Order: sequence, then C-alpha cells, then structure tokens
Amino acid sequence: MDDRNSRRMQQEDVYSTVVKAGKRTYFFDVKTTKSDEKYLTITESKRRYSDDDEKFFYEKHKIFLYREDFENFIQGLRNVIDFIEKEDGPIESRDQSQHEGDSDDSED
Repeated sequence: MDDRNSRRMQQEDVYSTVVKAGKRTYFFDVKTTKSDEKYLTITESKRRYSDDDEKFFYEKHKIFLYREDFENFIQGLRNVIDFIEKEDGPIESRDQSQHEGDSDDSED
C-alpha cells in the first residue's frame, strides 16, 4: 500500500466493533470524511456457498449513516423493536454457542 492510501485509511478508520449473530456478522465502523466529520457504516456479512464455484463466499450489505440522521435512525429502530416486542413478547439475547450451527437462510 502506498503512503497516500495508508494516510487515507488512517484518517477514515476511527473506531470499530463486531457483533456476531449466528451465521451473520455485523461490523459497526466509525469513519471520517475528508472534511473530518464522523459517520457510521453498518455492514452485514453472511457466509454463503456457491454451487457454481463450489466455494464459500461472503455476501455483504452496507448502510452508511451520517451524523444528521442518527436521531431519526435511532427513533425508527426503537419504534420497530417496540412493535416486535409488543406483538411477540420480549426479545431474548442470542447465546452464540447455541446458534452457531443454526440455519439462517432468510433474505430479510
């Protein structure tokens, strides 16, 4: 990696955390723009198998959230979680060791 790319990556990557959820992994990354404003990327990564290539690959989906949208995003997330809890009862935490072999092929 050349010096310019190295500086750019150091500038962009500020903080990261990983959440494992069964066969899915979520990456929460705080990055900075060229104007030094922070934003959040949420990446969902799912391990898949390609019958054509007979190989595993990772399917990724990414969301970019900017500071001015945080409050609306948090409120929207809280609203849908409250709805699910009202309809189906309290949400229980997933025990990673019990679910690593579970199939989770839903597309949603």
